[in-house]
Amino acid sequence: MGDVLVSGPAVRAVAASVEVVVLAGPQGSPAARLLPGVASVEVVDAPWITGSAAPVDAALVERFAEIVAAHGIDEAVLLTSFHQSPLPTALLLRLAGVTRIHGASVDAAGGLLDTRLIPGETLPEELPEPVRALRIAEAAGFALPAGDDGRLAVELPGDAAPAEAGPYVVVHPGAAVPARAYPAAGHARVVERLAAAGHRVLVTGAPAEAALTAEVAGTAGIDLGGRLDLTALAATLRGAGVVVSGNTGPAHLAAAVGTPVVSLFAPVVPAARWAPYGVPVALLGDQAAPCAGSRARVCPVPGHPCLADVDPAVVVAAAERLLAGGAG
Repeated sequence: MGDVLVSGPAVRAVAASVEVVVLAGPQGSPAARLLPGVASVEVVDAPWITGSAAPVDAALVERFAEIVAAHGIDEAVLLTSFHQSPLPTALLLRLAGVTRIHGASVDAAGGLLDTRLIPGETLPEELPEPVRALRIAEAAGFALPAGDDGRLAVELPGDAAPAEAGPYVVVHPGAAVPARAYPAAGHARVVERLAAAGHRVLVTGAPAEAALTAEVAGTAGIDLGGRLDLTALAATLRGAGVVVSGNTGPAHLAAAVGTPVVSLFAPVVPAARWAPYGVPVALLGDQAAPCAGSRARVCPVPGHPCLADVDPAVVVAAAERLLAGGAG
């Protein structure tokens, strides 16, 4: 979800002059359908991106050919993150007949990319991911239209409503990557303290996180675990005064609906690239911890100190500052 949402400004830049078909993975495609400027979405489980067991075979080559033919695609802008290669996708698109392809690649691309930005040379390394994607689109000749501020954005149906009436704050304790998760006990104390301060606290999570959200909500919060689809989650985050979340998709979704975020951010990936973008953010967590930049999925440091050592009182104080309109 997060990878797709941070690509939103670049997608809008392309959509300002041509029809956009977004090619996304199974996890990101629901978010792609909420992006402004998207005409249609095609889903491919690309194993060089997702790490899935999907085979790279003739059927996958044919799938790319079918997508290109169905939409008459003649140009592609590949919005890979800093640690991903665009070249496998570029090869399959080239085989499918796409005539112009643009992307950022550390490796020499030969004839696979018509426009190649080189990370660390023609593309700075420490750009926020939305800016990085926008730079790729700009190099391909696509710019944001006048009046577009370049922030993240989603389009919700007119009847999209929050799960609960406001005012409230949202705590989202889950994370797809364990190394990026604040301990459940810490989240539960945050909920208790926020409730004691007079706030209604909604706890959100996916169906698979029902046990986690129940533990975190306890008796002080309102457990919404497994109850919200992506549109309902977006509407609920939009109605919140502040969102408390780790580095996970809903943090970027909160940014896309304009809600301030208390970001419990493990430094396994750089906050300069991946912190919520374009909204007030309170960044918590030891960004100089030994795990910094490791891209670890499971914390390599006993005790997970980069996040476990963050006092719940500090989290609540950060939330209160953002609720009052102050800086993080």
